[in-house]
Amino acid sequence: MDPLGLFDLAFADPAHPFHLHHMERALDEAARAAEEDEVPVGAVVVHPEQGVIGCAHNMREQLNDPTAHAEMIAMTQAASALKSWRLEKCILYVTLEPCPMCAGGIVQARLPMVVYGCTDPKAGACHTLYQIASDERLNHRAAVVGGVLADRCATALTDFFRRKREQGKK
Repeated sequence: MDPLGLFDLAFADPAHPFHLHHMERALDEAARAAEEDEVPVGAVVVHPEQGVIGCAHNMREQLNDPTAHAEMIAMTQAASALKSWRLEKCILYVTLEPCPMCAGGIVQARLPMVVYGCTDPKAGACHTLYQIASDERLNHRAAVVGGVLADRCATALTDFFRRKREQGKK
């Protein structure tokens, strides 16, 4: 399940400095999304030798594309950078637990690890509602670490939706 040796006990810790650093980058992307009136979700793909090779935020409204989730865009950027759809050495960082579509993309991209911030009780597909990324029935599985900077990731979302509700009342 972990050919790269990424998922040792220390790396499974949501407080690992490597995870915190890259989740900060994903939070920066989430802030950009909010500035653009998009749901504030950010994602970063990290390659062990090349560093960050994909960095994106939600763009569904701008692109009028239901698949323009931060994870999907970041994975596409990473695949382009590597000139391969196989992201076998990469780690995906995302501020919100991936949905079924994005979890399917994680499996298809052969990502060995996904690290997310806060859970998604309505669409979470890595721990909450489904476990697509780690489902043993599939031909590929990713190690999953959740809860990295979870409070900050959740606050970005709740603040955004609170503002949207307030704007609707005006």
